[in-house]
Amino acid sequence: MLDARTLHERRDEVVESCRKRRVQADVDGAIAAQEQVTRLTTQQNELNQARNEHQKAGKKKLEPGEREAHGAEGRRLKEEVAALEDELRVAREALNEKLDPIPNFIHPAVPEGGEEDFNTLSTFGEPAQFDFEPRDHLAICADLDLVDFERAAEVAGQKWYYLKNEAVLLELALQRFALDRVMAAGYTPHTTPDVARTDVVHAMGFNPRGAETNIYSLEQDDLCLVGTAEIPLGGLMLDQLVEEDELPLRVAGISHCFRVEAGAYGRESRGLYRVHQFTKTEMFVFSTPEQSDEIHAELLAIEEGIFRDLEVPYRVIDVASGDLGAPAYRKFDIEAWMPGRGEGGSYGEITSASNCTDYQARRLRARFRRKGAKKTEFVHTLNGTAISNARTIMLLIENHQQKDGSVRIPKALQPYVGRDAIGPRS
Repeated sequence: MLDARTLHERRDEVVESCRKRRVQADVDGAIAAQEQVTRLTTQQNELNQARNEHQKAGKKKLEPGEREAHGAEGRRLKEEVAALEDELRVAREALNEKLDPIPNFIHPAVPEGGEEDFNTLSTFGEPAQFDFEPRDHLAICADLDLVDFERAAEVAGQKWYYLKNEAVLLELALQRFALDRVMAAGYTPHTTPDVARTDVVHAMGFNPRGAETNIYSLEQDDLCLVGTAEIPLGGLMLDQLVEEDELPLRVAGISHCFRVEAGAYGRESRGLYRVHQFTKTEMFVFSTPEQSDEIHAELLAIEEGIFRDLEVPYRVIDVASGDLGAPAYRKFDIEAWMPGRGEGGSYGEITSASNCTDYQARRLRARFRRKGAKKTEFVHTLNGTAISNARTIMLLIENHQQKDGSVRIPKALQPYVGRDAIGPRS
């Protein structure tokens, strides 16, 4: 969330961010709510000071009549303090309710508009030119017996799946390939819980409840299935204070990811592109404010290195304002070319790298202290996808399909898979 104390002085920036993101939020209501909290906090401080002075006076020798009056005044002050604490609690809840829909600020370079209004920052490779009629990954997987959607639908419903045969080897290979890359870049590896408390989910900028949520909830517990390792990795700094020289703190996590969103059907969402569960290796960084832009570029560079070595064409886009999630100050996506997606192929998102500045850190209460300073500051948080397995398996199968029905394994991945091709089946 934003710093409520800066809402008034940066009011026009906040309103502009909401407009560019196409978000409805009561900014002026939040400012009024913050002013109410400030007023009540001042009253509370004054009342506590009066109560302290009253208690000091009670330590002096008092006449019997004075003691009775002093006791009555003490009871009155106690009741007034309790009532004011209740009023302040309600005011803070009202402020948080007003702050909740307000998104982060936006980087000046972010293009304005919706999903199709991104800026292309760079490209790598060219879409493959096949000397045969290319097929989508569903047809290839059926011939090579790699994925079973039908039996999974009987067990769990639509958009769940079994990986089989060499697809399982690809799944495991991609995990280790990604892990080796991020470890070489200084990221400490973690396996993370597949669940998180709702307050942690909310702190990270995800909606854990309600009709619009993309999160699965556990009905009898205050827990949610995580949609990304970003959530438990961010939770590592919940209520933590570190020293400046400990930053940047680079971590990586392998987790299962669960998404409700898979209900969107259509050719572009077929098969492994949009599913309810997948495995992902995620990078996450806690940094100082001065480091975050450089770290954002670092995350993108690692992602590009991974997909260049997987030998797939891609483009890097600067995501437009209306397509940014609430926590993101700026987001870079890598979109890979997928020959079987859409009609005749199209680009599809395979990674994202976001700089969330201090938006998540405020709810996490994740802070750092500069050398020689008493005051603490909020860290900046950044996240980036190393490899999202389901989509990566899909794009590898489609981009590296061969005329004889086999699928070539990229050279960089061959040591992890233990072979240079899948199929063809006799």
